[in-house]
Order: sequence, then C-alpha cells, then structure tokens
Amino acid sequence: MFDRPPPKTNAARLLDRQGIHYELRLYDFDPDDISAESVARKVKMPPEQVFKTLVARGDRTGVLFAIIPANTELDLKALAQISGNRRVELVPLKEVQPLTGYVRGGVTALAAKKSYPVFADETFEVCDVVAVSAGVRGAQLVLNPSDYVKVTGAPCGPIARDKVP
Repeated sequence: MFDRPPPKTNAARLLDRQGIHYELRLYDFDPDDISAESVARKVKMPPEQVFKTLVARGDRTGVLFAIIPANTELDLKALAQISGNRRVELVPLKEVQPLTGYVRGGVTALAAKKSYPVFADETFEVCDVVAVSAGVRGAQLVLNPSDYVKVTGAPCGPIARDKVP
C-alpha cells in the first residue's frame, strides 16, 4: 500500500481529461498472489465485476488488449474471431512491459504506451460498475463500463470462458 496518497496514474489522468468519473481503490499488493480473484477480494467487489487486462497478438492485427472478468480465462479462438484474426496468442510476459509500458499486475488499456485495439467480454456491458487496473500494482479504477468503452472503443463479445479446473 502507499504511505501517502498515490500519484495520479496515466490511466487516471486520461479519464480526468475525458471528464469521466471514477473511484480509485487501493489495495495491498502481494507479489506472491497477483490473481485477479485476489484483487477482487481486496477491493471488495465480486470477481465478475473486476476485469483483468491481457495482452495478446493476432496473426493479422498484431497486438491487442483483452478485458475479461477476474474469475474467467481468455477464449483465444473467440478473441481471434471478434478481432478479425485467424489465430491469437497471449504475448510472452517479457514483452508485456515493452509493449504497454505496464508491468504484470498493473496492465491497463487506458493510456498504454501505444494505442492497441481493445476487446471486452460481453459481460462487461451488463455490470453497473467495473474495476480495471489503474496502471500500477495496488490500485484499481472503478467506473461505469460505458465510459470505459467510450474511451477505449472496445467492442464487447463472448471472449471469456469459465476456468478449467
């Protein structure tokens, strides 16, 4: 956790410039447990309303972001279909920071190093509020999903599936 109020993140600054209302929720970051489900518990929200941002690469479109609920996993075939690719793979972890400017556990599509296409799971639209990373570990932005879609241009579709045990 921060000893003093956290500095404004680039993601929060972007929302401020757009006039979008959000709440910043801080939590104790544990490097041994960075699961999205753990983050959901820490920010006191149901996991289906806390969305993790994954970085993938399509064979036709290149790098893209996928936004899925904390308690699900990415359906690569479905993401390929909605994004106009034949095949999509998650980028290797070592490429995430150079591509986005964010470290694992703090990745967000908001104010990334470069603007990549964003795709959100269909459940995103049915939530009254959602939480996404604020761009640093230990902070989430809680906002209206339609505002997030407005800023990112993210189409929504069935790109998440239940986790395989």
